[in-house]
Amino acid sequence: MEIYKEFHFEAAHRLPNVPEGHKCARLHGHSFQVRIVISGDAPEPTGWVMDFADVKASFKPLHDMLDHHYLNDISGLENPTSENIARWIWQRLKPSLSQLSAVEIRETCTSGCIYRGD
Repeated sequence: MEIYKEFHFEAAHRLPNVPEGHKCARLHGHSFQVRIVISGDAPEPTGWVMDFADVKASFKPLHDMLDHHYLNDISGLENPTSENIARWIWQRLKPSLSQLSAVEIRETCTSGCIYRGD
C-alpha cells in the first residue's frame, strides 16, 4: 500500500551550473509541488499505513525553510535543481519517516522529478 501527502511552496532560485545564456541561470521562481509517498501495510485496528498528520508534522520544518526563500542560500541547495531538491528533502525526512518511499517535486505543471532514495 502507498499513501501520499502533497504540499506546495513558493521559492526563487537560479541554476548556477547550466551553460552560459541558459534561461535557468537567471533568477526566477516557481510554485513547487511536493508529494511525499509512504509505503507499508495498513493493519487493523487503524487500517492505515500512517497518520497523514504525522507526514505533515515531519515536513513542516522543511516547508518553513523552503517557502518564500531563495533556495540557493539554503545549505545543500546551492544548485537547486528539482533532482537536488528531491534528494535534499529525502535526506531530511527519511530519519523520521522510515517508510518513506518517494519524494516527487513538480516545478511546473509539466516538469518534475521522482526520487526513490539513495
